[in-house]
Amino acid sequence: MVTETASKTAELRKGISKKEAFLLSSLSENNKPIFEIKDIIHELGCSYNYAKVIANRLTKKKWVAPLEKGKYLIVPLEAGKESIYTEHEFIIASQLVEPYYIAYWSALNYHGMTEQVPFTVFVASTRRRKNKKIHDVRYEFITLSKNKFFGYTTANISGKNIFISDREKTIADCLDHLEYCGDLTEVAKALWNARKKIDFKKLIDYAIKMNNRAILKRLGYIIHKLEIKIPEAIDKEIRHNISKGYAVLDIAKRAKGKYNSEWNLRINISDKDLLESKVIH
Repeated sequence: MVTETASKTAELRKGISKKEAFLLSSLSENNKPIFEIKDIIHELGCSYNYAKVIANRLTKKKWVAPLEKGKYLIVPLEAGKESIYTEHEFIIASQLVEPYYIAYWSALNYHGMTEQVPFTVFVASTRRRKNKKIHDVRYEFITLSKNKFFGYTTANISGKNIFISDREKTIADCLDHLEYCGDLTEVAKALWNARKKIDFKKLIDYAIKMNNRAILKRLGYIIHKLEIKIPEAIDKEIRHNISKGYAVLDIAKRAKGKYNSEWNLRINISDKDLLESKVIH
């Protein structure tokens, strides 16, 4: 049943034709809050040019909101007379690039590994895509090589299956690119919070497959500083797979500090900052 607010909103927004109403109803019934020109053609059996006319009319009348060229978001009545509404940001992200998965800080937050709520949605893809801002939400696209594009699962977001990195790949990705999750202490907090849920064998396998041994150096250093209990075999495997060259512990900060020969790292954050990770949760 349409609410009183929705009824008033319908009156305040410009009226739509029967054909436009049919289109919106049909798209909604088919669970397509985000649609393209081709969907209009399919639903109405019309030409490409006429479909564009329909989309433009609905945009001007504030019944749909453009996301990017040729893609639109249905704005429900509950959004109010000014049509202030957005679908869940992960659903919008899924429509902006293919292939994709939600990653880095966004995935840390989704998996409950950090209390920080990022204002940016981080999206991993093998395709290059310009960053975009939609309804005050910033979408940042990180281009990955094919050998790093794996380790994601599906999450049900508002009835939609959305690709998102699993816990282990989220940690591996963040240790690979600390700049997309804040800094190393944020990953340390996440690792501490999820220490009983993380499959460390899987995490090591992911790091090896990504071909960046700095991931393992940082991982081993964090595990030992935070005194996270892991099987001896896991510890040996981490140590066996670290490379000889030195890496900076936190690439989000200046490359300075002492060299640690145990983990082949240049330590540029204090033990105090790192150990504070254990205070969280």
